[in-house]
Amino acid sequence: MARIAGVDLPRDKRVEIGLTYIYGIGLTRAKAVIKATGVNPDTRVKDLTDAEVAALRGNIETNYQIEGDLRRWEAMNVKRLIDIGTYRGRRHRMGLPVRGQRTRTNARTRRGRRVAVAGKKKAPSKK
Repeated sequence: MARIAGVDLPRDKRVEIGLTYIYGIGLTRAKAVIKATGVNPDTRVKDLTDAEVAALRGNIETNYQIEGDLRRWEAMNVKRLIDIGTYRGRRHRMGLPVRGQRTRTNARTRRGRRVAVAGKKKAPSKK
């Protein structure tokens, strides 16, 4: 089983797809790593030799920021925006869309499910 950066890669997938299970590595970056290390992209993760796994691990850990470090770096950037009180920071704090999307409709992902508020019933009029 190939384990890179604390992530167990799925055994039955091709190497370039398996690498995308690491946080911070998408398909483009996975292809770049495979090209730099000379590993055949069509091989399955379970068929990798120890030398190939070591080459992939070495290339990824030296050239890219991944997993915990990347998550920490992104969280610090958001915290910095919140601390200095920028517009984007306030949107993060309120849980609203940050990049200019409309919020009157279509902001369900950031705002959450719509909660029905019961209307106030009118008391029957006395005559």
